[in-house]
Amino acid sequence: MAKFFGNLNLVMLVGLLAAIGVMFSYQDIEPVSINTVFHWLHVFIGILWIGLLYYLNFVQVPTMPAIPAELKKGVTGYIAPKVLFYFRWAALLTVVTGLVIAWNAGYVHRALVLQGATRAEDMIGLGMDLALIMAFNVWFIIWPAQKKILGIVEASDAEKAAAAPRALIASRLNTLLLLPMLYCMANANINV
Repeated sequence: MAKFFGNLNLVMLVGLLAAIGVMFSYQDIEPVSINTVFHWLHVFIGILWIGLLYYLNFVQVPTMPAIPAELKKGVTGYIAPKVLFYFRWAALLTVVTGLVIAWNAGYVHRALVLQGATRAEDMIGLGMDLALIMAFNVWFIIWPAQKKILGIVEASDAEKAAAAPRALIASRLNTLLLLPMLYCMANANINV
């Protein structure tokens, strides 16, 4: 058992196979379609994105000042780059899967411009707009700043110092926007 659970790729593969088994076992209740698969992917990848956002804001960033200087390289050199890799790709894939769901259901444009045929479309549209702002922050503010802070790209001490508050503000803005975004997504009640 320890060997199995020690192999993350194998655990994820077995989890994927189990999910596929569940999908087809309940096909009489919820037929497998592009929307059911993309809803599932959207939720899975969104949880990864939110989990990493919370990890960064509630654990890593507040803990860094207490870490002895000689140990910080373990976080900045190994943990943070891996976290930010999954963080930024989860952000992008959450948005893409959400847009595929909305496109397939025929309401993507109406929702994005908050001109829905129903209040539910407007509500999900607000959630989509908030998620787009959050993903923009990840890719165009947080990630470029973190590349400087972590030394992934060349930057002077002054550039690193200037990048830190930008990254923090964008990350905390995402934490703030997450709560209304989740409310919209969870309660729009669009049957798609």
